[in-house]
Amino acid sequence: MSDRSHRTAPEHTHPDDVAVRTALAALADPVRLQLVRELAAAADWEHACGTFDVPVGKAALSHHFSVLRAAGLIEQRDMGPRRVSRLRRPEFDRRFPGLLDLVLRERQDGDEDGRQGEPPPKR
Repeated sequence: MSDRSHRTAPEHTHPDDVAVRTALAALADPVRLQLVRELAAAADWEHACGTFDVPVGKAALSHHFSVLRAAGLIEQRDMGPRRVSRLRRPEFDRRFPGLLDLVLRERQDGDEDGRQGEPPPKR
């Protein structure tokens, strides 16, 4: 059994160091968007990594967290055996005003793709 107290702390990118394309790419993935939505609805440091309702395994989840950290969207820290997360909303909102509001409002306003009940486009 591994000793989690010796695992490497996650690397974080401050939102000030993130390009808009990086932020948009991170938010474009449905799993990462779900992670951001769950964090937005929770208190800081409330969610441990294994408590998110996403349809991916541990390795894929770890990758998604890494992308979100690199985009300046989340911060993670170890609390005992658990790694917990928070949405870096204040810092991210200063860098990209209104972007998180728009992304988080999308599901409330309409369908997942924002079409608000319009029929799907013909292909």
